[in-house]
Amino acid sequence: MAMTPSCRFMEDSYLKAALEPWWRRVFYGLGGLLLGLAAVVSATEDPGYHQYLSGDRAVMRQAQPTPGMVLMGGGNWDQSAMQWFLDRSGRGHILVLRASGGEELGDEMYRNFGGTASVETLVFTSRDAAFDPEVIGKVDAADGIFIAGGDQARYVRYWKGTPLARALDRHVEEGKPIGGTSAGLAILGGTSYGALDDGSISSNAALADPAGEAITLVEDFLHLPLMADIVTDTHFNRRHRLGRLIAFIARARMLGRPETIGLGIDEGGTLAVGKEGLARYYGPPGTYAWIVEPPPGVPKLREGQPLDWHGIKVRGVAPGGTVDMATMRVDAPGFSTIVSVHKGKLGPTASTGSTSRNTMVPAENEAGHAARP
Repeated sequence: MAMTPSCRFMEDSYLKAALEPWWRRVFYGLGGLLLGLAAVVSATEDPGYHQYLSGDRAVMRQAQPTPGMVLMGGGNWDQSAMQWFLDRSGRGHILVLRASGGEELGDEMYRNFGGTASVETLVFTSRDAAFDPEVIGKVDAADGIFIAGGDQARYVRYWKGTPLARALDRHVEEGKPIGGTSAGLAILGGTSYGALDDGSISSNAALADPAGEAITLVEDFLHLPLMADIVTDTHFNRRHRLGRLIAFIARARMLGRPETIGLGIDEGGTLAVGKEGLARYYGPPGTYAWIVEPPPGVPKLREGQPLDWHGIKVRGVAPGGTVDMATMRVDAPGFSTIVSVHKGKLGPTASTGSTSRNTMVPAENEAGHAARP
């Protein structure tokens, strides 16, 4: 029986396929497989961050955001200070930025303080996210931004010199509030301790070698006007960090910032800074914001050599007290003292004020950890 045209066509097709070189069939098959794998990888590629949302982005904020900063020393949040920050944000949409942990901090902020439209958390896992237009859009849209604690070295490595850093500057320029706690506060100064040696240097070690490679200061990161000549430190008195803050100031001045002074915040405390720079301190009794002002000039530093620096003024802003961040004038300081560093050892010179600061210049053991007096 003669074949129909359609049968003849099918037979010719099968014959052609059978005669096609085997390597060509393998090549085409592998090409299709690779394209399929590429599509799967593209669909599941890590964007460099995780995101979490508490609340509703569609809810309108209650008021227009106003300028402000909350500078937190780590540990538990002060309730009044956090309410102050949320009020400055217009009770609108808060963006929490972090590089470790998850949604717990943002969820706590939304549920425990009430009245805020939403709190979104972005947890960064790589530098790539700091270039992501979607991330930059979230920063631009936020009514208030809060930078969590953790490891400031990740913030430096992920954010410095990126569109995200510029967006944070822009947020402040537009008159919207920003805050940070612990590592989040560490990066808000004009000069920052980056902890890029993957450690956290002690006061003893810092004073013993303020020009050494373990003091990893970072410049030209964020540009907050009232913080331009300030280097910060956190968990301050609890971890006995006065000595290392003095070493940070010395190093910053050596690097070309001769006006640098220090700001330390005790654990559990917050300095809330308003539009014109008037700041009020919130915190438990016995905690302070520490204003550390060495005399004018740049100390002589040599790598491997201990610090010698005298006449360093230290004042404490007590709970309820205020400081003008533009002039550093403290209204009724909780304490005032003069300290000196001689051959890398910190000691008091003179003190006044209502509070004795016996823990201000603690002894430290050979491991570099402050011993309680």
